[in-house]
Amino acid sequence: MSLSDHQKRYLRGLGHHLKPVVWIGQHGLTDAVLGEIGLALDSHELIKVKVAADREERATITQHVCAATGAELIHAIGQMIVLFRRNPKKPKVALPST
Repeated sequence: MSLSDHQKRYLRGLGHHLKPVVWIGQHGLTDAVLGEIGLALDSHELIKVKVAADREERATITQHVCAATGAELIHAIGQMIVLFRRNPKKPKVALPST
């Protein structure tokens, strides 16, 4: 699913006040963490994830999470990333058109 810039801006605004639901810490990205991210995306659609790593490793982890879960990166600043994946059975977030 490809999102327009307008939709990404809208989702970034919604994600601003969210608290992180998943933390990727010293053990890095494991299968269990990917599973939790997938479950959180299924139930919330829009989530915030905290990635405690250096800059290059954060970029690699973010790309891997997006590829493995099918989520779209909405925003990344510092150690926080905001991800979105539409739940086709029970959509929760109403996206603006365009």
